[in-house]
Amino acid sequence: MCPASSQSKASAWLMENGPKELELLFRAIVYHPADPILIADNDRHTLEASAGAGKLLGLPREKIIGRRVDDFAPSKFKPQVSQLWRAFLEQGEQEGTLQLTGPDGTAREVEFTARRNVLPVRHVIALRDKSAPAESQDEFPEGIPSWVQDYALYLLDSEGSVAAWYAGAERIYGYRAHEAIGQDVSFLYAGGDSLEATLQEEFRRTESEGHMGAEGWQTRKDGSRFWANAVTMALKDEKGKLQGFARVARDFSERHEKDEKLRRSRERSRPIPSQPTIAGVVSGEFDRIPEANDAFLDLVGYSREDLASGCMSWPDLTPPQYAALDELAHEEGLRFGACTPYEKEMIRKDGVRVPVLVATAVLKLCPFRWITFVQDLRERDRAESIEDEEPEIKQDFEEMVGSSAALKRVLRQAEVVAPTDATVLILGETGTGKELVARAVHRMSPRKHLPFVTLNCAAIPTGLLESELFGYERGAFTGALSQKIGRFEMAHRGTLFLDEVGDIPLDLQPKLLRALQEKAFERLGGTKTIPIDVRLVAATNRNLTQMMGDKLFRSDLYYRLKVFPITTPPLRDRPEDIPILARHFTKKYAAKMSRDIDKIPAETMQALVSWHWPGNIRELENFIERAVILSRGPSLRAPLAEIRQDALESAGSATLEQVEREHVIRVLRECGGVVTTAATRLGLHRTTLNAMMRKLGITRNEL
Repeated sequence: MCPASSQSKASAWLMENGPKELELLFRAIVYHPADPILIADNDRHTLEASAGAGKLLGLPREKIIGRRVDDFAPSKFKPQVSQLWRAFLEQGEQEGTLQLTGPDGTAREVEFTARRNVLPVRHVIALRDKSAPAESQDEFPEGIPSWVQDYALYLLDSEGSVAAWYAGAERIYGYRAHEAIGQDVSFLYAGGDSLEATLQEEFRRTESEGHMGAEGWQTRKDGSRFWANAVTMALKDEKGKLQGFARVARDFSERHEKDEKLRRSRERSRPIPSQPTIAGVVSGEFDRIPEANDAFLDLVGYSREDLASGCMSWPDLTPPQYAALDELAHEEGLRFGACTPYEKEMIRKDGVRVPVLVATAVLKLCPFRWITFVQDLRERDRAESIEDEEPEIKQDFEEMVGSSAALKRVLRQAEVVAPTDATVLILGETGTGKELVARAVHRMSPRKHLPFVTLNCAAIPTGLLESELFGYERGAFTGALSQKIGRFEMAHRGTLFLDEVGDIPLDLQPKLLRALQEKAFERLGGTKTIPIDVRLVAATNRNLTQMMGDKLFRSDLYYRLKVFPITTPPLRDRPEDIPILARHFTKKYAAKMSRDIDKIPAETMQALVSWHWPGNIRELENFIERAVILSRGPSLRAPLAEIRQDALESAGSATLEQVEREHVIRVLRECGGVVTTAATRLGLHRTTLNAMMRKLGITRNEL
């Protein structure tokens, strides 16, 4: 077969099939925009409708296509539509005002611009609701933008020469058909050394990928430039051989600036989570959704029955304020095959809005097919929101908030010992909630309806502690003008909580031990033995084992107190509870101060989790209270410089022994308290590590 014959066959195929393929590409471009656009034939029958037209007319796309344009007008206005249409077909262009019936059934004034023969007997009608709120028209206050008003459609042969040139291309570029047909497409671009190579690469990619989009400056016949958005589709015969290209170009000069603003705002938006989880995958044709996975259906609250019956469509799921983002994503999908991921909300079947991250890829243009990946961002928003659901903690544990394994272990221990009368010794650093554990033990015990009496042994002067514990008789000492009931007597049949029990003077410890063993005591200055039924819960942040070695605490009292020890973990050992506690305290103090705070920024939360909180929960609570005082908006404004400066100062002021002690404790904890394993990691003999632990005062209770 000679080349000329082969070329003529390709040309004949292109002229026969090219317009059909070009119309499908055109429909794919037109269907999505938020602006109302209709494609109609000579008889006013609607062939395609954009998503915006569906919203304007209050009908799904399927119920618009096939109907005449005047079907959407009030009865008394239909003759006027017929007159306008006849004038339009004669003149080729028409602008004016129509009356169309909106979703509410009332007539509204709609501005229109019509362009004839974008394709043969295919006309574009761009609409604009004049009664829409002003804010929805901010982007183009002067009327319908140029890229909606007209489209340049033309066909290229496999070599890149113009094969067919339609009326829209004539209007946009200024060239008549006889001037354009046969010319290489490069005549529409400004000259440049790299132009030929750029166009060759564009055609190569279009052939291999099926379609491609590009934007850049192009020139009109009069020499003026405009920013062109062009989508090119490869046209192949049934054997897959390339026959030519279909192209739709638009004047995006106005839209170009809008796109850049959107991209810049997208770059400033919150980052994509570091561990993305795809919640749903959905695909469709135009705005229909024939396929969706279970995760997507669960995300939007629809069932497979809804999907099968067509009750779920993409416009149903999209709030109108995201139309511009969706439209930009659609354009990117046509141009590049996939869009840049962007954040939006989706409307569930129950009306609740769900924050999501959306990425769309074009599968095939004929018919237009796409697949969308939707990532559920509720988890990320919950991470910043103070309304995150807190773990369910039994009422008996009051403000003991958290979900860590370390906290749960403490709560289980409290539940186990609470029903008994055993003495409980609560060990732990200051600010770890030892008193809360003591109160929980009392609430879950059979004594819960009887007194819970507390005494902080460190807060009472040494000389007065005995009288606080056991009371005194009138005249027992100078100033004892009346009898006083002590804490033991006050707690009869209930629970006595001795906080900071390690601060009890050595000379008072035997009397305390006797009262516990004999379940009886004598008031100061008295001779009568008073029987008591008291359940004792003690707490301390001191190392009682070391104090025994230093002869500061009696061993017999220590073992009498340590019937059931519970160690409250420091906050640095339960960092997973910090976000929960931070939200809890933010809500607590925001309510107290009548502040409307609903979010903790991710940066703030990261700083809170990173800090080791030497003062534990008490320090965190005070810090959050201060942050609430400083906050004036809906986001918590925390003085992060304070904890960062504290970190620098504490790192610089730690002694060698403190650093050594912390390191040994950390390694022992990582090894589960197994000394042999820890010694191996530290490069020491087991006996050496034991000696070092004794020297540094490291006990099993700290592990």
